[in-house]
Amino acid sequence: MPPVKIPEGTVPKDARGVKDELETKNKVYSITVEGSMGLSGIGIGGGGGYGGITMVSRGAVGGRAYGMAASPGPRRMIGSGMAPPRSDFDAKRDNENFNTESYAGITENAFLRVGSSPLSTFSIDVDTASYANMRRMILGGSKPLADAIRIEELVNYFTYGYKGPDTAAQPFAVHTEVTSAPWAPNHLLARIGIQGRTLEIAERKASNLVFLLDVSGSMSSWNKLPMLSRALRMLVEKLDTTDRVAIVVYAGAEGVALPSTSCKNKIAILNVLDQLQSGGSTNAGAGIQLAYKIALENFIPGGVNRVILATDGDFNVGLTSEGELLKVVEGFAKKNVFLTILGFGMGNYKDSMLETLSNKGNGNYAYIDSLLEAEKVLVKQMGGTLVTIAKDVKLQVEFNPKHVGAYRLIGYENRIMAAQDFNDDTKDAGEIGAGHTVTALYEIIPPGQAVPEKTVDPLKYQTPPAATVEAEASAELFTVKVRYKTPEGTKSALLSYPVSNTIVAFDDASGNTRFAAAVAGFGMLLRGSKYKGDLTFEKVLTLASAAKGADAEGYRAEFITLVKKAIPLFAAKAAPAPAPDDADAE
Repeated sequence: MPPVKIPEGTVPKDARGVKDELETKNKVYSITVEGSMGLSGIGIGGGGGYGGITMVSRGAVGGRAYGMAASPGPRRMIGSGMAPPRSDFDAKRDNENFNTESYAGITENAFLRVGSSPLSTFSIDVDTASYANMRRMILGGSKPLADAIRIEELVNYFTYGYKGPDTAAQPFAVHTEVTSAPWAPNHLLARIGIQGRTLEIAERKASNLVFLLDVSGSMSSWNKLPMLSRALRMLVEKLDTTDRVAIVVYAGAEGVALPSTSCKNKIAILNVLDQLQSGGSTNAGAGIQLAYKIALENFIPGGVNRVILATDGDFNVGLTSEGELLKVVEGFAKKNVFLTILGFGMGNYKDSMLETLSNKGNGNYAYIDSLLEAEKVLVKQMGGTLVTIAKDVKLQVEFNPKHVGAYRLIGYENRIMAAQDFNDDTKDAGEIGAGHTVTALYEIIPPGQAVPEKTVDPLKYQTPPAATVEAEASAELFTVKVRYKTPEGTKSALLSYPVSNTIVAFDDASGNTRFAAAVAGFGMLLRGSKYKGDLTFEKVLTLASAAKGADAEGYRAEFITLVKKAIPLFAAKAAPAPAPDDADAE
């Protein structure tokens, strides 16, 4: 495919805070298509790019060519016989001793006895960053870090074909299925699935978007600013004439690269994206405040008002503490300006900061490790990424002690809420976008089976509460309650779904439940979970392959390939994970 020349355009004269190079015109970019699917690489002429030379990826995964897949070391370019220019940060990153990536610590959920903890309450999570980041590590030949694995984000990377709500008045539908746990056949596995309502093109409201772009020195690597620019081009090309885009850049200081501009003039927007260059330290706090200010100035009542932050999260100047940044994004979230975070790069990636910001900013969070991932998040799932259909979505599951002895929520460790927070409309929770799918899995131990006990003596003056008469007579296993608010609402609505004690044999369970179980099992293995039972990577491979289904987009096939690639990484026998002990049931 020959290079495509973008028609001449100009950066608005009142653009501020951007280097003189922004006046460069007639940028040229090109793409190369390899294999059967997708883009294999990009080249960006001038600016911060590689002189118009097209890069080639180093391989494909499950039939999906991953252009710019994260692989350390020199990357060769078509026709040049040379590696692309390397920044100082590239050199540091390729030094195996230079790695300042940070992840929040995760203590996996333990089994809870129904007698003392009949309610399980948590916020939904639609983020998928952990899956793409895990993929980057495996493709780079590294074992994923345990705390980089958030199992719910692995499971929620996939859609499961859930039926949407019956009426437009409902923002989502809830689906459940109960089967046996493939890693512990005497236990049960309950799947709770939420399917957000999809929007027709004509239903999508006008968007007021502010791109907040990190152009600091740490963003100079090939898989950061160049990929960021191309990713946002994909989004802009899908917007229509009722939408508006502003671009704020930040490094040592913040600046407006493009005032809020109608998408009737996409050339001006695309020109700014093409001409981005990196340099300087990272003053994210000032940039965030400026981006939200512009979003409020151009607020569209009833429309989509969103800041899209693209960064590696390495904030080192200005408001750098999580507390200070959280106050900023929380304040603007209350004014109905929501947040999307796109993470890029490796070596100095600050996942912990970015996940926390998205949680508090009524946001969603994705990691962009390739142009295919950018297409998935910003094009194929544009409605879910941009359009919130319900906010502060909380789930509370009440288990029937007649049929449940103990339970464990798999994942969602940093989304757990106190039981009383479920009915408290002042408590923040997650958002669900148009067409989004959310899945949660519970491992259940039936009554009469061994449940790990705490190492304390039996109670002298009381006994655990007995099941009520209603519970004894009920054929229900548990009840799922959901609270949510409309995107601009302040009072929540309540939905309730009783689930019968009907158990399906695992081999007879739906392909969606079996595949979700395989993904969750993979996450447990990557984390070295003490609850993995008799799981092995080979067993996960068998489970996933049997449940692959139609797989129109190829995402499940890609997962199967990732499992295969993980096997040799974990082939060296490590010390076995400790078995659940007396301290594990609470």
